[in-house]
Amino acid sequence: MVTPLIYYSFLSPVPLAYLLDLIIGDPRWLPHPVVGIGRLVSRGEKVLLRPTLTSRQKRVRGIILGLGILSIAWAAVWSIVKISYLLNPFLGYLVSGGIIFTTLAGKNLAARGLAIRKAILRGDLEGAREIVSQIVGRDTKNLDFEDLIRATVESIAENTVDGIVAPLFYAFVGGAPLAMAYRAINTLDSMVGYKKEPYLHFGWASARMDDVANYIPARLNMLFISLAALCLGMDGRRAWRTARRDGRKHASPNSGLSEAAMAGALGVQLGGRSFYGGKEVFHPFLGNKVQSLSPEHIRKAVFVSLLSSLICLILGMSVVIFLHWWA
Repeated sequence: MVTPLIYYSFLSPVPLAYLLDLIIGDPRWLPHPVVGIGRLVSRGEKVLLRPTLTSRQKRVRGIILGLGILSIAWAAVWSIVKISYLLNPFLGYLVSGGIIFTTLAGKNLAARGLAIRKAILRGDLEGAREIVSQIVGRDTKNLDFEDLIRATVESIAENTVDGIVAPLFYAFVGGAPLAMAYRAINTLDSMVGYKKEPYLHFGWASARMDDVANYIPARLNMLFISLAALCLGMDGRRAWRTARRDGRKHASPNSGLSEAAMAGALGVQLGGRSFYGGKEVFHPFLGNKVQSLSPEHIRKAVFVSLLSSLICLILGMSVVIFLHWWA
């Protein structure tokens, strides 16, 4: 089997990957598979996307790109892990853990959030805007004090799913190959999954794949954020109620759930006006304004995010142990 340690042993590579992410994070000197996936997507786009194509042809070619990149990512990692386990089970464990580690972004997300908070506290709004521009897709040049905090908290909530919970979930379900396949889907969505030309039809499949892939992790993260808030002395019940009440107001079937849960946990209101490509976009409000947004809410959001991921790890390992004894 490719991932026998995932299901039937205490020696799961997932905790190793989680610890590596907390300790090492995403150093620039370390080669990252997502960079390679991104290059494949770019090359595939150049080959498949032509301005003369009809909408239907673009959609078909977008499906080919999405399924092709997904298959390559899964097959490449499957082969590497398979060979590693055949050579030596412990080598397979290390290789699996190392690959899963590259799909996680917990430390990087926390570091950027705290860096934004630090910049805001010292009055460096330009510096804060620069960091925020690295984690959000909206225009940041005119964001004020409260807008910067709101954008950061929203990004932390959304990326807790994309960067931590979902990769962990798929690592537990299908090991390193499935975790990397998820990361491939996420990369496809970030590169071509836009609702505007030339990607409106070409990126349709990538966007839908991302929606499907995040469906379960996003709903699990509602629970994780609520439990994390409860453990941290915040209002976990309000987090859960807010997610259920406001989560579906968001244009995304998944992002709004985590953002609404985070809004409820912190007692703040997220959503509202944003600008994308110079155009004003109004997002539905999520949560009630119990408190005004402050830099402290960024710090709290970071702790909620980290604890949510830890809860995901603990629950996942509990399932592993259960299967080990009862399968």
